[in-house]
Amino acid sequence: FLTPTKPLAKQHFESVKNILGLDETNVTLVTGEMKPEKRIKEYEKSIVITTPQTIRNDFEENSLNAHFALCIVDEAHRSVGDYAYVYVANKMKEQNALIVGLTASPGGKAERIKEVLDNLHIQNIEIRTSLDEDVKPYVQQSFIKWIPVMLSPTLKLIKLTLDEMISKYAHALGALGFPPPLRNKGMFMKLREHILNIPHGIKYPALVNYSVLLNLLHMSELIETQGMHALRRYTEKVKEKTSKSGKLLLKEPNFAKVLELLNSDEEHPKLKVLIDLIKSLQNKKIIVFAQYRDQVKLIEQELIKQGITAKQFVGKKDSYTRKMQEETIAAFRNNEFNVMVCSSVGEEGIDVPSVDTVIFYEPIPSEIRSIQRRGRAARLKEGEIYILMTKGTRDEYFYWSAFNKEKKMKAIIASLQNRLRKERPGLSKHTTQDPQPITNLQGQTKIGHFV
Repeated sequence: FLTPTKPLAKQHFESVKNILGLDETNVTLVTGEMKPEKRIKEYEKSIVITTPQTIRNDFEENSLNAHFALCIVDEAHRSVGDYAYVYVANKMKEQNALIVGLTASPGGKAERIKEVLDNLHIQNIEIRTSLDEDVKPYVQQSFIKWIPVMLSPTLKLIKLTLDEMISKYAHALGALGFPPPLRNKGMFMKLREHILNIPHGIKYPALVNYSVLLNLLHMSELIETQGMHALRRYTEKVKEKTSKSGKLLLKEPNFAKVLELLNSDEEHPKLKVLIDLIKSLQNKKIIVFAQYRDQVKLIEQELIKQGITAKQFVGKKDSYTRKMQEETIAAFRNNEFNVMVCSSVGEEGIDVPSVDTVIFYEPIPSEIRSIQRRGRAARLKEGEIYILMTKGTRDEYFYWSAFNKEKKMKAIIASLQNRLRKERPGLSKHTTQDPQPITNLQGQTKIGHFV
């Protein structure tokens, strides 16, 4: 049983023991922290739960001789590129093991989904929704509500000032033969590769203009979706840059104007809306998702100032360790505080079944991450999902981008499912007749229905 992270592996280890009624003579958790000789012995047990990195290392060291009959890949959408799932799946294929990939968010592009299927040697797709009879007993309703927020006059002025600079450098880049796709972040990031491949001397001025524009676009996103604090922190980093693009930006009169406006103590109206919303929810257990680490810290601090018990949950970095992550999750589960403010690390794999409410501080354009965020609510009881959306900004664009990608994803999966069944006519179609759910499972359906 493979999971992408150690904390998730630990959670699955406990779940498998509890649900199947097994003890540690039959099921084991294998991590890289174990001594190699101990890991080799543990692999002989009936059920092994580990991360793909750990088992890949043991395969590469030729120290793993165990034979596996079934390999379950959790968060299977990660099985792209050179991620360790791909290597392990090939090893399992060599052993003729059955591979089952599980994901709630396979992705919105046919090429990516096809890559996942190929990398895991998948020959059949099973789709389950909340409407399927064998899923209904374990799925609770979630209610989604958008909360529109208006930019304040000061934030609007900062945005307009940034827009003027964006227009200037976009025009300059276009004049050099590289018109930038400002509305498409993915395409804009690819533009740099195109510029780098140009052999003649125009490459250098194009790269300088591109770098300035990249900084400005990020600053514009911060002021639209996050606020003064996030932009202030970013401009401090810009001022420390010694590159040509950094120096060029510092000479801009409009950049000086932005810095002056940032001296205000004003924050994004979202922050007050968020605080008022949490107060109205009256001690419900809440997860707040925010895109940026600095913003997570600010939200935590502001909630605490208002007498709300809150803690941040972010990725391992600097002084925030894995032990602190585990302690935060445990304290949240034990109701020691009500609001957990998460960065993207909390979107995938954390197990907090009693959450009542999920709040998006901002929409995100990724359909995978949007699904993962929503999935934190409505596990064992009805849940609420609130999305704070600044009107007339990237927030609206990002929301509809994820919405349309998710819609497209479902159509792609259904199409691939039909194609695979035509290629393998012996496969029986999924039926929901006479489902016999196992009532003691916490939000799970029978694995036998999928294999």
